[in-house]
Amino acid sequence: MIGKHRYYISDAHLGIDAEYTSEQRETLLVQWLDEISQNAGEINLVGDIFDFWFEYKHVVPAGFVRLLAKLRELTDRGIKIKYYTGNHDMWIFGYLPKITGVEIVRDTEIINLGKELLFIGHGDGLGAYDKKYNLLKKIFNSKFFQFLFKLVHPELSFRIALAWSATSRKSHKYPAKINIEDEYLVKYAKTILEKQHIDYFIFGHRHIPTKITLGEKTTFINLGDWLMNFTYAVYDGEKMELLSYKKKIQ
Repeated sequence: MIGKHRYYISDAHLGIDAEYTSEQRETLLVQWLDEISQNAGEINLVGDIFDFWFEYKHVVPAGFVRLLAKLRELTDRGIKIKYYTGNHDMWIFGYLPKITGVEIVRDTEIINLGKELLFIGHGDGLGAYDKKYNLLKKIFNSKFFQFLFKLVHPELSFRIALAWSATSRKSHKYPAKINIEDEYLVKYAKTILEKQHIDYFIFGHRHIPTKITLGEKTTFINLGDWLMNFTYAVYDGEKMELLSYKKKIQ
């Protein structure tokens, strides 16, 4: 029997080791998916589940077998799974949705939850707050650049991509909490609210678990990550909560 809860998670960055190894975090993620499947009607993967993903015609990233198999199992059971691509996994093409049954979403969406509206997306490149990255994102999303990248041998291209990812991660310092006045995703959400009312905003990308109120009735959530915080959101049909997964990593 399919449940009614909607779950949201982002930024697992599988493929790299942090405080815990990629394998440990994948094990915990599969365990979490198994547990929430008891009452889940929909699961939303809000970007950067993998630290790097690129599909050649006959080559895909090695590993992640347990996660991919679990996603296929859940979609076969009738649980809807949506995957919002992020800046680390924008190069998901046809292979991953084919083998797992997930629905790929490449932009932000406004979702009708019944009586309430949800604005959701990974969070990278929104607004004009990082013009350098926005230009880079357009280049990465271009068919021509993707064609050129496919000409590079996978052994080399994956090494380059993972090294770049590691350098980028070291240069970013994530604060313990969001500064409401300076946070660009909060600023972006406020520009959306100038045009229409939204009940919930859900983003990933920033790795800072956050739940705050904008205005009088709007809830802003950053999902945190599955690197250090192991946080996620759940909507039960009445309220949206930001929770921490408490299971221990073996």
